[in-house]
Amino acid sequence: MRAVVQRVSRGWVQVEDQETRPISAGLVVLVGVGKEDDDSDVRYLADKILNLRIFPDMEGKFNYSITDLGGELLVVSQFTLYGDCRKGRRPSFTDAAAPEDALTLFDKLLDCLKESGLHLVTGEFQTMMEVGIVNEGPVTILLDSKKAF
Repeated sequence: MRAVVQRVSRGWVQVEDQETRPISAGLVVLVGVGKEDDDSDVRYLADKILNLRIFPDMEGKFNYSITDLGGELLVVSQFTLYGDCRKGRRPSFTDAAAPEDALTLFDKLLDCLKESGLHLVTGEFQTMMEVGIVNEGPVTILLDSKKAF
C-alpha cells in the first residue's frame, strides 16, 4: 500500500454533488492499494499514519503524532498512486489492485484508523471527488508498505 500523508491546518472532500466533508488540523491521507497488498500492509500503514511524529513541539522539532495531539484524519482512496509513468506518456496502472480487492483493504485500513478514536472523514471509493488540502509546513510524507524493510 502507498500513502501520501500531508499535515494540514484544514482539509475537505466533496463527493459529486454532496455536502463538503471537512476536517480541521490533522492529516490528509491519499491511499493507493497494490495488487500484491494484504492485511499486513494495512496494519503497517495504519500504524505509520497514527504514529508518525510530524507535528512540532514547542521547539519546532517533530515530536508529536496525530494520536498524541488528537487531530483529525481525512482519508481518500487514490489508485493513481500506482501509476507507472516510466514508459510512454500515459500512466500504466497494472500494479494497482483490482477495485474489489482494493475496496476490501481500504475498508480494513479505515477500520484500523477508526480504532484510534480520532475523528475520521473519508471520500467514497471509485467516485469522482474534489479534495482540498491546506498543507501546513508544508509537510508531506510518502509511505510504501513494500519498502518497509
